Amino acid sequence: QVQLVESGGGLVQAGGSLRLSCAASGRTFSSDAMGWFRQAPGNERELVAAISWSGSSTSYADSVKGRFTISRDNVKNSVYLQMNSLKPEDTAVYYCAADPSSLGPHLYSVRYWGQGTQVTVSS
Repeated sequence: QVQLVESGGGLVQAGGSLRLSCAASGRTFSSDAMGWFRQAPGNERELVAAISWSGSSTSYADSVKGRFTISRDNVKNSVYLQMNSLKPEDTAVYYCAADPSSLGPHLYSVRYWGQGTQVTVSS
């Protein structure tokens, strides 16, 4: 069974940091582009950051550039999102995603989704 399992979400004050982790199992994701999406109540799901299969290329939404960093460890079959200088508007459920059709860093057809982890930033 293929699974993406996120962890690391929680409640943090504005200006604080969190590190999200996504552990993949059931197949190797080392050839897939991977990314992090988020969805706030009443909003559509949006792509926050993406990373190429090798980790050498990344892309970010303008709203998080300079604050968030995506990385991956293909030996551990995992992807991470370091979030610094968090703002209340970053509050959302964050989802890990994998696109086997892309080497990245762009995601075109997400095939695998995690269950999501809640990030809440208080002002």
